[in-house]
Amino acid sequence: MKYVLRTLSNLRYSKENEVKNTRNSKTWNGAAARNLRLGLLLALSVLALTSMSFAQNATTLSFQGGIGVINVIGQNNDATVRFNLVRGVNPAGPWRIASLAATIQADGHISVVGRGLLLAAGEGIGTNAGASVHATLFCGAAGSATAFDENGVKLDAAGNFAIDDFLTPVQPTGAVSFVLPCESPVLLIRSGAKPGQGVWFAAGIPSTGLTAN
Repeated sequence: MKYVLRTLSNLRYSKENEVKNTRNSKTWNGAAARNLRLGLLLALSVLALTSMSFAQNATTLSFQGGIGVINVIGQNNDATVRFNLVRGVNPAGPWRIASLAATIQADGHISVVGRGLLLAAGEGIGTNAGASVHATLFCGAAGSATAFDENGVKLDAAGNFAIDDFLTPVQPTGAVSFVLPCESPVLLIRSGAKPGQGVWFAAGIPSTGLTAN
């Protein structure tokens, strides 16, 4: 009789364990499924954000930081001075720039904010020399780049300036309209307010971030 009771007790214990194991298995499977769904949602969210960032970069070109002009960069084989020509544009005398930020949209709209663009040599050192400046963007490799320009503005006494304009081809006859992406972009801040003319004072540094808005 004791053996029968013990057997029945063991059967009830085994049955209860089976029920608990089944419940635990269902709970674990449910948790695993939820974790899988959350992981998929997170991956899709990251993919969406990456796609948005790529789309933003694909429609915006930006520059953050500026390089003042260094007009002489060495000596040619015939002992003549080698000037710092960039995309065929002659350099000015030494100028420095404290900061520069520029954004170019796909429709050619250009915004540039420059600070402290001043003479770095000569009797007028530390002044703006009464200069006006304009921006020229070059797209393409050296020797075959397409230039886009705008009308420009005057420097204030501290060498500050702000440009809010649209780029147009420097050579309008037969030239293509501005489009992005711009290959091997070079942004020059040049003297004067006439598109396509003037020596260069400073150059923009292409941004590795999203935009310079």
